[in-house]
Amino acid sequence: MRWALNRLALAITSMVACAFLVPLAVAIWQIAHDKAISEARQQATSMVTVLGVNADPTALTNAVASTSAGSAGLLSVHLPGVDPIGTSHLSDATVERAAKQRRSATAAAAGGVAYLQPTVLTDGRTVVVEVFVTDAEMRRGVYKAWASLAGLAVVLVAGSTLLADRLGAQMVRATRQLAESTRKLGGGELNERIEPSGPRELRDAGQAFNTMAGDLRRLLDRERELAADLSHRLRTPLTALRLDAETIPPGPIADRMRQACDLLDQELEAIITGARLGVEHRGNQQCDLVEALADRLAFWSVLAEDQERPWEVVGGHEPVMVPMSRSDVILVVDAMLGNVFSHTDEGVAFRVSVSSTGLLVDDAGPGIADPAAAVQRGFSGAGSTGLGLDIVRRAADTVRGQLVVGRSPLGGARVGFLLTSPEDGLLDEEPPARRRRRAVR
Repeated sequence: MRWALNRLALAITSMVACAFLVPLAVAIWQIAHDKAISEARQQATSMVTVLGVNADPTALTNAVASTSAGSAGLLSVHLPGVDPIGTSHLSDATVERAAKQRRSATAAAAGGVAYLQPTVLTDGRTVVVEVFVTDAEMRRGVYKAWASLAGLAVVLVAGSTLLADRLGAQMVRATRQLAESTRKLGGGELNERIEPSGPRELRDAGQAFNTMAGDLRRLLDRERELAADLSHRLRTPLTALRLDAETIPPGPIADRMRQACDLLDQELEAIITGARLGVEHRGNQQCDLVEALADRLAFWSVLAEDQERPWEVVGGHEPVMVPMSRSDVILVVDAMLGNVFSHTDEGVAFRVSVSSTGLLVDDAGPGIADPAAAVQRGFSGAGSTGLGLDIVRRAADTVRGQLVVGRSPLGGARVGFLLTSPEDGLLDEEPPARRRRRAVR
């Protein structure tokens, strides 16, 4: 935009300069021409005065030689029947024609213009005074004046362009500041504000941005508090469920119920803490994907044993740090594993692969008929809420990764949470030596 404003100022100033300076240059040329002709007229008039006093050729010769034009060979007097006195630059026919017309005139000659002034003597003879004006004389001072005009035009154009550049710099600076603050606000920096600057319209836009940022901050705080309140309301039925679990006689079922209540209580606490933490603080958290996966597999493995599902884990020998909070990572893992248990029959095997490229969950079920529709939020072809895969997709977008939904090597569905865009080799299976296999006997 700054360069566009500079070009606009350059074009406008150049047109204005041309509109004024071109006619002025032509006027300077004409003024110099008229000045030279006027001086020639004065020379001729002085000779006409001499002719009125004495028309003797000898006296005229002395008079012509005494003038500056005559001494330079630029003045001559044409008497009837006598050779021209001085230096003539015109033909006899041209002089005779001027004598017959008896009025002053100019005639073109080699190297300049001749001014002819006819006059009638007391004896009735017509005398023509010729004053030659050279081209150099008619152009005297013209080029210098033109150079001055050109310099003035350059100064005016450069000055206006520089002024436009300064004004444009203020506008561009204010616009860039507004754009940068908008990107930061969209990236989760809710405390971002700008100092309004530039033209009045941009200042108004800056003030509107600050107002919008404040309103957005208040709305998000209200939504987070609402999410925390809703999560806290779940503690009441959870407490009742825990009391019922305490009444169950000791055994595996009672232990599982108590473990599930403890886990649910931890999840609610994490949800409340995360909801009240804020976007700007959550964006700075990190979590080990391998550690979170191990914790969640401890829970899902019990359900897999109850349903007699063979399962295995591939990889997980090195930590895989992801820029997400632990609760968000657990949400992704549960969504991917829960998808297997919700949409496949009991006894169907599954495999979990974890590496620096992300997390893959494969199963041997019927697969996903329409992967594109499966990731649409709120849509499910299997009677569920339709939120699981969308949760994984949004988490992948947060870390600039990708959700992969396709056909598993086991014959069923493959759901992948990739930390980078998929390339050749990233989705290949791990070698058998790196697998940890668990299966129900």
